[in-house]
Amino acid sequence: MLAASMVEWKMYKIQYHMVFSLSERQKLLLDADYINYIKFICSEISKRYCFNFNAIATDGDHVHILVGAAPKYSPERVMQKVKSMVAREFLKKFPEVKKQLKRGEFWSDESYIGTMGNEAAIDTIRKYIETQGTPEEKESYKQMKIPRKFQHNNDLRLKPVSRYGP
Repeated sequence: MLAASMVEWKMYKIQYHMVFSLSERQKLLLDADYINYIKFICSEISKRYCFNFNAIATDGDHVHILVGAAPKYSPERVMQKVKSMVAREFLKKFPEVKKQLKRGEFWSDESYIGTMGNEAAIDTIRKYIETQGTPEEKESYKQMKIPRKFQHNNDLRLKPVSRYGP
């Protein structure tokens, strides 16, 4: 069970599920040393800020994080702090990775953040994150295949809608 946290006389129970993709979705995070160092950086971030990292995992080209944060930080601010500090410290420790990045940027601009409120959702996301990169996760992909007839159609054109009529 996730306990409520307290900071500056305020009780809160806020969790975010964040997903950061590496630049160009390169599979550079397969080494256990890299993953462990990212976890170490996050533990250091949690000491400096009111963040509580509950789960961190990677599938080579992206990182999933389940993190709690004090209400004084917006979700975007939490994400910005984590992404910038992890990138800076990681590339300082492993400069050879920077040479492998096509544009020299560690993270891509795309990312995901979702808020978690109830215990069931938090436990489900925690289990999902913990299975990232495992053979069980790869097996579960078979259920998530989108039938070809439902895939994105590039021929679909949307017409702009005027609020003043047709």
